[in-house]
Amino acid sequence: MSEPSPERPWWWRYFPFLAWFPVSAAVLRGDLIAGITGALVLVPKAMAYAQLSGLPVHFGLYVAFVPAILGALWGSSRQLAPGPVAIISLMTAAALAPLATPFSDHYVELALLLTLMVGAVQFALGALKLGTIVNFVSHPVILGFMNAAAIIIALSQLDMLLGIPKGRSNSFLGDIWQMAGYLPQTHLPTLAMSAFALALMLGLKRIRAIAKLSVLIAVVVTIVASVVLGYARDDRVQVDRIADPAMRELAAGYIADAKRIADLEASVSARAAELRRIENGDARAASALRHEIHLGRLDAADLADENKGRLQRLQRVRFEREDAPAGGVATFHVAGQVPAGARTDGREWQIRKIGGGEIQLNGGGDVVGTIPAGLPSFRVPTITLEAFLSLLSAAIVIALVGFMEAIAMSKALAAKTRQRLDPNQELIGQGVANLGGAFFQSYPACGSFTGSAINLQAGAKTGFAMIFNGLFVVATLVVLTPWLYHLPKATLGVIILLAVTSLVTPAALKHTWKASRADGMVAAITFVVTLLAAPHLDRGILIGAALAVLLYLLRTMKPRIANLGRHPDGTLRDVHVHPTLPVSRDVLVLRFDDTLYFANAAFFEEQVLDAVAGKPEVRFLLVSGAGINQMDASGEEVVRHLVERLRAGGVTVVFAGLKKQVLDVMRRTGLDRLIGADHLYPNDDQALAAIYARLGRDGRGELLPPAPAPIEAR
Repeated sequence: MSEPSPERPWWWRYFPFLAWFPVSAAVLRGDLIAGITGALVLVPKAMAYAQLSGLPVHFGLYVAFVPAILGALWGSSRQLAPGPVAIISLMTAAALAPLATPFSDHYVELALLLTLMVGAVQFALGALKLGTIVNFVSHPVILGFMNAAAIIIALSQLDMLLGIPKGRSNSFLGDIWQMAGYLPQTHLPTLAMSAFALALMLGLKRIRAIAKLSVLIAVVVTIVASVVLGYARDDRVQVDRIADPAMRELAAGYIADAKRIADLEASVSARAAELRRIENGDARAASALRHEIHLGRLDAADLADENKGRLQRLQRVRFEREDAPAGGVATFHVAGQVPAGARTDGREWQIRKIGGGEIQLNGGGDVVGTIPAGLPSFRVPTITLEAFLSLLSAAIVIALVGFMEAIAMSKALAAKTRQRLDPNQELIGQGVANLGGAFFQSYPACGSFTGSAINLQAGAKTGFAMIFNGLFVVATLVVLTPWLYHLPKATLGVIILLAVTSLVTPAALKHTWKASRADGMVAAITFVVTLLAAPHLDRGILIGAALAVLLYLLRTMKPRIANLGRHPDGTLRDVHVHPTLPVSRDVLVLRFDDTLYFANAAFFEEQVLDAVAGKPEVRFLLVSGAGINQMDASGEEVVRHLVERLRAGGVTVVFAGLKKQVLDVMRRTGLDRLIGADHLYPNDDQALAAIYARLGRDGRGELLPPAPAPIEAR
């Protein structure tokens, strides 16, 4: 299909998918095959990524539906596959976990608000044609961030792979260290299922004919194994079914304090709404409300810490379930404390979580469980000033990281398909995808590397491939959700683990270090800060970006200024590198290799004055300006002062090789008239010839190039 000409109709900017038409039957057939192929891989991964984000697994399917279709319709790339990805899923969890309990209703509300904010940021940047803003986040920063995030993602799946508890706090490494204490309690059936799923996927990937469907096949096989082996064993019980008095008291205390925390949070929310209403009115009442809100949050935080300790103690205990008598209910005893003669089911049970006044115990492996059938309903995100401010920095970082992933993949696709790529339109497409997804229960989406590669390999020609992909996801939501009930969460953990292995790139880090020690340090610091700051991943990338900009400023504050001499090959070279080069007593040639702007203007002036002071007999200063790409007001002011000061000291300043943009600044400010038209030359050799003519002597043995040899000699 031919590409649109540069003279595109104006409506293509607002409806870029019109450029797909006319579409032939062959193209539609190829897009249909690509869409179904991609969906077969996407469905299990979407559920796994939702688990990583702290949301129920069906939210991953929601992201693979509405945002995927909208992103394809309004994006620039025809093969890019918008949807859930590992990095953005982890960053979503990192942004939301400190503000709400994962899988809770409040957590879902914040996720929808975050998606709306991410979409708004991306759409605004694209509409204002600010796609180049991502260039402020350098490659070393992204490299360090991606490697750290991949390690965090892998470690975050340990609880699913080993069947042990994992806490959530403001220190991810602290949570991992705490989880290490549970290693002796590894749930062997879960570990066995993880090992089986891993071996199955790795083995299937070696078979070329079914390599692309290895994940889907592993999902089907582990579901069947889960059903046949009775892998899932869950029970929800009231507190009085725990036989041990100490454990029963701990559980009852947890439930009571959980209710108090919920009441406190509701009270704080009500007071915050009241504060917003009267904030510009009664100052005394507003101050009192702020005090009450602060105390309420402190009380809730204290209760949450107490409950965290209670749950940790409860999760370390193993229970045995005593068979219920006829017409009775089963009782759970601490392992080893079952009364003599009582019959048990032979399993060890563990408390997974406590919620809704009930205790959830698990006597087998975790499975996905019930997935709501049907399409996502329309839901307006709840917007509050407090939540908006809390999520603002995370939304900006997620928007930029998501766009960088999408644009990197889009460029790779465009290089192979020779398709015209518009980064700003891609930003708009990503923004529309997330704005629309926010109203249909989606968390932030971006372009998927895996899905896009499958689209390309399967022969997708237009965005219809993603539309067919989304329709397959619809079929899954409507028809197939009951079949996913017994899908082990260990399988999803293995899917995530294998997906992020490609993000760990020590060779790329080593290459960056070899290319530039400064960039290598930026990548290393970003890597370390991201790990230490987790789950606040935005801090790692923000600090890395700030450090990269700072190092750039430091490098440009003291650029290279070379004192030039004439090399035997006829070129002007740095005498510090070649100390034997001939120079002149009367003429000093300096080359400035950078933009002349406010950060280095003073350094330029200092270096020129020092060089002139080191040669008291110098009469001409030639500034070789071919390396000066730009000059701002500060640079112009410094040059003006230098010309006046050196002229007063008997030194004439001559410029050679200045670019048009630099000369334009000089003409607008009148600096060219101060310097003099006879002191501005197009290249160094013409300038030196004019200088030596004024000196009245031949400079062939000094800075002028040697005379050409006679024709007979040549």
